[in-house]
Amino acid sequence: MLKYERILLKLSGEVMAGAATFGIDADRVRKLATEVADVARAGVQLGIVVGGGNIFRGVAAAARSMDRVTADQMGMLATVINSLALQDALEHMCVATRVMSAIHMNQVAEPYIRRRAIRHLEKGRIVIFAGGTSNPYFSTDTAATLRALEIKAQVIAKATRVEGVYDKDPLKFPDAVLYSEVSYLEVLSKGLGVMDASAVAMCRDNRLPILVFNLNTSGNIMRMAKGESIGTVIQ
Repeated sequence: MLKYERILLKLSGEVMAGAATFGIDADRVRKLATEVADVARAGVQLGIVVGGGNIFRGVAAAARSMDRVTADQMGMLATVINSLALQDALEHMCVATRVMSAIHMNQVAEPYIRRRAIRHLEKGRIVIFAGGTSNPYFSTDTAATLRALEIKAQVIAKATRVEGVYDKDPLKFPDAVLYSEVSYLEVLSKGLGVMDASAVAMCRDNRLPILVFNLNTSGNIMRMAKGESIGTVIQ
């Protein structure tokens, strides 16, 4: 029994790199696509936003001396590369997928048009939103929130390397406490850092719940879609 009909899945770019420092790990992308495909075949309408950190990290040192706008534009282009890689893996599994880019590049991806995106979802196609918001100074967390609100997703599912939201970084502090549920205000006031403050504030203002879960646990995307008790709910 599925809990959600329409989900915006937010993936970090690092997930595409697997165990590597940066780049795209084909095996990791294939495994991720398999889980995503299973959820789509179960009847969930899926929008996906992928970050670009796995590619941008390779040039991060050079980017420190760059103009911020130029660096952000490079990051947005990195999300397009990741989106195309994920689309290819999904279509190898015979799952209809569309990449829609906020930056116009018609030979590579469809331009992002809200009504067209919703129509794709209604027809059972996975829609991968690339190119961020097309504007500098906005993270892919903010882009994911914006797209989730535009397509009227019921939840933003934020996939991470840990089980959910903790009171402090669990990778540094073994005594970190996992929240099963936490309010938007607590995330902002305590600086819990699960998403950008602007993205959390947008979700709060529009009452859009955020579900933070561990992507490294096999089957968690399906568990999330079914509403099983995993991760942390921010609401």
